Amino acid sequence: MGMTIAEKILARAAGLRTVAAGDVLEPVVDLTMSHENSALVINQLEEIFSGTGKEMRVWDPEKIAIIFDHRVPAETAKTATNQKKIREFVLQQGITKFHDIRGDEGGICHQVLPESGYVRPGMVVVGADSHTSTHGALGAMAVGVGATEMAAVWALGRMLNVEVPATIKVVADGEFRPGVGAKDLILYLIGMISAEGANFRVIEFHGRAIKHMRTSGRLAICNMSVEAGATCGIVPSDEETARYLREEACVADRIDSVLPDADAAYDELMEIDVTRLDPQVAKPHTVDNVAPVGEVEGVKVDQIVVGSCTNGRLDDLEAAAAILRGKKVAKGTRMLIFPASWRIWTEAARQGYLADLAAAGAVIMNPGCGCCLGVHQGALGDGEVALATTNRNFQGRMGNPNAFVYLASPVTAAVSALTGRITDPRKVGFLSLPADASGGD
Repeated sequence: MGMTIAEKILARAAGLRTVAAGDVLEPVVDLTMSHENSALVINQLEEIFSGTGKEMRVWDPEKIAIIFDHRVPAETAKTATNQKKIREFVLQQGITKFHDIRGDEGGICHQVLPESGYVRPGMVVVGADSHTSTHGALGAMAVGVGATEMAAVWALGRMLNVEVPATIKVVADGEFRPGVGAKDLILYLIGMISAEGANFRVIEFHGRAIKHMRTSGRLAICNMSVEAGATCGIVPSDEETARYLREEACVADRIDSVLPDADAAYDELMEIDVTRLDPQVAKPHTVDNVAPVGEVEGVKVDQIVVGSCTNGRLDDLEAAAAILRGKKVAKGTRMLIFPASWRIWTEAARQGYLADLAAAGAVIMNPGCGCCLGVHQGALGDGEVALATTNRNFQGRMGNPNAFVYLASPVTAAVSALTGRITDPRKVGFLSLPADASGGD
C-alpha cells in the first residue's frame, strides 16, 4: 500500500522506509517556530536542564525561528520584560532566525516563515502556535504544539511518541466565480465537516481549484484547517510552490517535492465543486457556524478587520484597495488593516494600496496578531459586531465576550465596509478586480 504525503514526510523524518496511520514514531524536526510564548518555552527548557549539571543549550540554533508578533509593540511592562528575556536567550544560544520588532524584517510568524524561505516541501515543522498548520501550503508537515513539548524539541531535536495521523483527501474542482475564493472554500469545508470533523487527521488538498490557486490562497486554507480539528493541512508541492519559493522567498538551492502515492490509503474522500460556492460567512460564536452570505446579509457591522495570518497578504490588500478606491468606509463603521508582514506592508505602500485604503477611511496598523487574539489593538465594545478576515470567532476572541465576530473573505469584508452591513460582494459591481484577488486564478 502506498503512502500519503504526511506518511512519507514522517517516514523520512523517522528514518523508516514506510509508515502507516497509527504507527508511533519519534521524527526528527527540520524547523521549529515560536513567538512571544518563547518565554514559556525557555522556562520549560530551564526545568529540563535543571539538576543535570549541563549547560542549557538548544539542539540546533539554526533550526529555531523566533518571531515577535502577538503583542507588538509591547502593550504592557510584563510583555516587554518577556520580550527582553527572549532577546537575551537568542543571543546566548546563537539563534539566527530571530525577527524582532522591526519595520524591515518582522511580521506575523506564519507569513515571515514562508516569505523568508525557511519552509520547504517535505519538512517537519513544529510551532508553538495552533496555526502552524499554515505552512502545509508549501508541502511541509507543520503542526502546532504546547510550550512543554516545544521545550523537549529544543532540547532533543525530535518529537516524542507521535502517532502517524490518518489523512482526509479533499478534492476541490471547478473554477471560483468572481467574489469567491480560498477563504470561502475553507469556511465551507469547516461548516460541512464541523469543528471536530478532522480531529487527529491531516487534510490533503487536491483538485483543479487548488492547482490553479496561488500560494497566498493555499496558506489561507492550510491556516484554517486546524479549525476543523485537523493536525495540519497539506497542499502537494508543484510548479506554484517552486515559483513562490524562487520568486518571493528567494530560495536558490534545490527544491524537492513530496507527493502522495497513487495507491495511498485515505481515511475519507471529500469532493467540492467550487463553481457552486457562494461567498461564505462564519457566524458567532463558532467557526463551523457557516452560512452563505445571503443568510446574514444586512447585519450591521461596527468594525471591519482585514489582515492577520489568514488574509493579510498582498493580494488580499490589493483586493480590498480595489473595492474601496475612490470610495468611503460607511459612517459609523471602523476599518482596520493588518498586513501580515512588514515586507507586505512596504510593498502595499509602494503599490498605493495602503494610501487608497487610508483615503477611504481605513486605519493602517502594524503587522501583528493583537486584534485577532483580543489582547492588543482593535478591541470591541459591549454588543458590537465585527466582520473579520481572521480565523476564529469564539466568544471573547477579539477581547470582549459581550461582542460578536463574523468571519469572511477580504472581498466580502471590503464590500461590507462600504455599506456598514454584511453585504454580498456580487451585488456591488466590483468585478473589475485584478486576477487572483479572491484567492484563485
